[in-house]
Parts: sequence; C-alpha cells; structure tokens
Amino acid sequence: MSTDDVDAWVESARRGDRTAFTKLFRAHRSLITAVVFRMLGPTGDLEDVVQEVFIQIHKSLPDFRGQAKFTTWAHRVAVNVVLMHRRRARSRPVLVEEEAGGHEPDAGLLPDQDLSRQRRVRAFYRLLDKLSDKKRAVFVLHELEGMAPADIATEVDCPVLTVRTRLFYARRELAQMMHDEPALAGLLAELELAAEGQEQAADADEPARTALGQGRDRRSDP
Repeated sequence: MSTDDVDAWVESARRGDRTAFTKLFRAHRSLITAVVFRMLGPTGDLEDVVQEVFIQIHKSLPDFRGQAKFTTWAHRVAVNVVLMHRRRARSRPVLVEEEAGGHEPDAGLLPDQDLSRQRRVRAFYRLLDKLSDKKRAVFVLHELEGMAPADIATEVDCPVLTVRTRLFYARRELAQMMHDEPALAGLLAELELAAEGQEQAADADEPARTALGQGRDRRSDP
C-alpha cells in the first residue's frame, strides 16, 4: 500500500465509491483497532468503537482536505471517537468486568506467562480509568502511542505546555496508585523516574505555569 494508493482511494471514496472506502477500511483497520485498544483498554466495546470510528471517517471524508496524511487524520478521528465514547460510558452502569478480547499479540508467551500479562494489562487500565479523561488521553498518546507532546497538542487541541502538565500529573498519580497494585510493581520505578524528571523540567518553567493559572498547587486538574 503506497501513499499514492491511499490518496486515490480517499479521492474516490469522497465521490461515493464504496469499493474505495472498503479498501481504506481494510488497509487501516489494524491501525485503528490498535489505537482504540490502547486508548480504551480491554473492553467488550472495542469492535463497536472501531466501527464507530470508521462510520465517523466515512461521514467526515468530504471535510478531509489532504492537509495531513490520511493516516494522521484517521488517527485523530479515532482519538476523538474514543474520548466521546468514554464520556458516554461514564453514564452507563457496569454490571461485570469485561475481559480483554485478545486484541494484542501474545508474542509467543506460554499460557501462564500470557495470563500474567493479561492481569497486568487489566490492572494497568483499571488505574488509567481513575485518571481524568484529559490526563488519560495525553498519557496514552505519549507513553503507548509514542507521540511527541507537540503532536498530542494538535490532537487534543490544547497548548503544548498544557499537554506536558497533564502528562506530569498523570505519571505522578499513576505512580501513587501503583503502590497498591503488586502486579505492576515492575513498572513503578520506571514511572516514578519519568515523573521525577518531568517535575524537574516543570519547576524550571514555573513562570509559564503560573501564567496559565496552574501555579505550584499540583493537586489541581489542568
């Protein structure tokens, strides 16, 4: 799949070509599924949300002007759909804990090793669920998706400094919660080290934080 192929499919799909959109769907389904899984965590809603992303992509194609790569634009749509889904989900009752659907490869792990990994994943996402959506989004995009703060700022439509501040809070809060999660003990030291490094960088930028009304009270939710 080349960039020229994708551009041609996009242009045809914009004109109503269903075959072209099917090709876009097949070419990008794995990518979008991975984005949704990392943003949403292990949940039975995964496939529904992926379908919702592509419905939104289809509806929004007439507005796509090619100012960014289609993949970048589709990623942004996926993030927005997940955030909307999470806001709606907070108003729904949760009767049972949903199991992961096997959407990540097992990397050749033995059954007991894979079970341990699944437990760690579920434990980690339980903690992520305790973060505000703003903090969770920047943490997932930076730590799991590998996006730079400047790109995240574009994705979530806020200043880069705000992204860095939310990331700092997210790391610190997760590190605090991990003390009560034995399954995640191996991740705790790394997360605390990252939070400490960012806190030092944030302290050096105190005037900018104050100008944004954040000050030194890190109990607030930016």
